[in-house]
Amino acid sequence: MLVWLGLNVFLFWWFYLAYDLPQNFFYTRVLLGRALALARAPAACLNFNCMLILLPVCRNLLSFLRGSSACCSTRVRRQLDRNLTFHKMVAWMIALHTAIHTIAHLFNVEWSVHARVEEEGTLAAVLSRLGDSPNESYINFYRQTIPNPVGGLYVAFTYLAGLTGVIITLALILIITSSTKIIRRSYFEVFWYTHHLFVIFFIGLVIHGAGRIVRGQTAMSLAEHIPEVCSKNFTDWGKKGACPVPQFAGNPPMTWKWVVGPMFLYFCERLVRFWRSQQKVVITKVVIHPFKTIELQMMKKGFKMEVGQYIFVKCPAVSKLEWHPFTLTSAPEEDYFSIHVRIVGDWTEGLFNACGCDKQEFQEAWKLPKIAVDGPFGTASEDVFSYETVMLVGAGIGVTPFASVLKSVWYKYCHDATNLKLKKIYFYWLCRDTHAFEWFADLLQSLETQMQERNNAEFLSYNIYLTGWDETQATHFVMHHEEEKDVITGLKQKTLYGRPNWENEFKTIARQHPGSRIGVFLCGPEGLADTLNKQSISNSEADPRGVHFIFNKENF
Repeated sequence: MLVWLGLNVFLFWWFYLAYDLPQNFFYTRVLLGRALALARAPAACLNFNCMLILLPVCRNLLSFLRGSSACCSTRVRRQLDRNLTFHKMVAWMIALHTAIHTIAHLFNVEWSVHARVEEEGTLAAVLSRLGDSPNESYINFYRQTIPNPVGGLYVAFTYLAGLTGVIITLALILIITSSTKIIRRSYFEVFWYTHHLFVIFFIGLVIHGAGRIVRGQTAMSLAEHIPEVCSKNFTDWGKKGACPVPQFAGNPPMTWKWVVGPMFLYFCERLVRFWRSQQKVVITKVVIHPFKTIELQMMKKGFKMEVGQYIFVKCPAVSKLEWHPFTLTSAPEEDYFSIHVRIVGDWTEGLFNACGCDKQEFQEAWKLPKIAVDGPFGTASEDVFSYETVMLVGAGIGVTPFASVLKSVWYKYCHDATNLKLKKIYFYWLCRDTHAFEWFADLLQSLETQMQERNNAEFLSYNIYLTGWDETQATHFVMHHEEEKDVITGLKQKTLYGRPNWENEFKTIARQHPGSRIGVFLCGPEGLADTLNKQSISNSEADPRGVHFIFNKENF
């Protein structure tokens, strides 16, 4: 992140000086002043950031890098897992430089129009009239004589640079405003469709500079016409014994050189996604769980997964264009792959109905909808087995990636766990409603039994927290608190009420595992992520030989 910020600062300063100091832009600065450099510097930063914006969303490329030997270190993989955070940061940087670039060009257009229509007698007026006579090249791109404000509007909607600038700015505004958390959560379709305006944005960006409206003095002209000297007697230009009329040329468009590589990579990415989406997927089972959650078990030829990975799912019966991400809840050892879908919006409601879950009678397999799957893609949870000790924290349906992890652990222990590096799991699950525990309790019961049979009950420590309950439930819990098994989950470990004291949890684990690198994995809200990240930092020791908590968060 610091390298990226540093490069932005460097590019801005470098290109500002490149237009504010050289002699070839002396006369351009006479027309436009400092606004010339203030427009070109952010343009360079825009090129740089538009080169980067597509790379973090090339999911197949990132999955390849995560699995390649060149990027096998945990530290590098953790940086790749922050791809969406980096994508958002780059987007905001693009918005910032777009604002600076646009404001600077508004001044440039105003001054160009004013110089073109002002009375003769000034250097700016003489420069603006260059190009009206044969054998002269112009410096002022505005060739009409319509004054402001109509002249400015004429430039915005008739010149290539103006028209493409308006289009890509409007596209950027729509993309950014529809990407806010409120829109994404409540109106995902709006976010999905407007985000694809990036195609228009990039097309406009590539051709934006084709009009070459920023013009400078040619090298040949500079050899015989020195601006600092000749500007003092501009009324005599072209006369015998005086300075010749300066000649100008436009800057060639450069944006395509910055973005053609990432655009090609993204095009290949979309081809791979399309090819994979055409492969046949069979829904083998649909399970309705409590708390409006359904489980889809599927099979696809050649499908291979790792723990904690996710897929994108499209159901043409609901929407022919929308793809939605879901964490895989199955284990690599199983002969199918599965996802759990909580019904919280129009798309998930449509999937629920398409699968026949709104009907009482049994649904025949051939009546189930067609499903397209893209993936799987890597996430931070893949690194669970790289640590000896891990903390797994799930909030609500955010427990799904850890279902895959715990299932895989169960399968490994059923066969042979002697080569398993992972020695201790601290599992935390926070839920608001008691019904949310039901679909996951069976898995925890199986693990609990498995560990006891193998005399390794200490391998898994789990804490389930109920964060919301009413007075009737509280009375019922108190009456059954002394029973051997928990009244909600049926597990030996009793359900806790309220929220964990994370500072105490981290300090306790740090005391029990001195000198260890402990992986902290979260799938949950941003507020909880901030809390766990701060605790991971504050409870890690400065001594390299001490305990260190490594925070990882699911991002998709």
